[in-house]
Amino acid sequence: MLLKGRTGLILGVANRRSLAWAAAKAVAGEGARLALTCRSERIEENVRELAHEIDHPLILRCDVTQDADLDRMAETLRRSFGALDFVIHAVAFADRDDLTGRFLDTTRAGYHLAQDVSAYSLTAVARRVAPLMVGRDGSIVTLTYLGGERVVQNYNVMGVAKAALDMSVRYLAADLGPEQIRVNAISAGPVRTLAASGIRGLSRLLSFHRAHAPLRRNTALEDIGNTALFLVSHLSRGVTGEVIHVDNGFHVLGLAGLDTES
Repeated sequence: MLLKGRTGLILGVANRRSLAWAAAKAVAGEGARLALTCRSERIEENVRELAHEIDHPLILRCDVTQDADLDRMAETLRRSFGALDFVIHAVAFADRDDLTGRFLDTTRAGYHLAQDVSAYSLTAVARRVAPLMVGRDGSIVTLTYLGGERVVQNYNVMGVAKAALDMSVRYLAADLGPEQIRVNAISAGPVRTLAASGIRGLSRLLSFHRAHAPLRRNTALEDIGNTALFLVSHLSRGVTGEVIHVDNGFHVLGLAGLDTES
């Protein structure tokens, strides 16, 4: 039981196909006590139904764009758990209209929304939970994507937000390292989740990855869950400031690595 006696917070569980839910199952299976957040009443119903599978975690309503919600979440965690050992941040959002066409046409409001939810929220959460993690070999993990490093068609403003998220991981790792809190990211290959359904051409993207990734398969939810488990456990206690790609090797390829005839 890698996480027996450890307590964690997971943000972003929406349904059974969520990357956050894959992480929740993996860490709960190793003994972690959990709190899960959800943004709305509708999603909370889904989360409460899933919660029966992982020993009834604490469930909190939290909109990461609202400081009052974040403050209330941190206070509830302090009262309920006393301390916190890890956080898995799996929150991202952009307007659907900004995930088609040209990035050039992104609106100011759309840019702000994507950055606020998908990038700044990690910093906002970390600032509030860090006092609960000091001296406990804490770990903060977020989820990113290759579209923050390279241009991916129709990813647009979300790619720019993920680039900001990736850099936030490095700065937070530097800031929190002296308090023995590690900060890392998992760059997941494309997975058919509720969040990914807003990306136009997802089926074609999945097929392309499956055909060209060195391991010739798509990323599985369990792949992400198991990597999250590694990053919040003592097995990765020397790892911080990293973006770990879990995409069956797709990120190593340049044009020369692709079969351009297919």
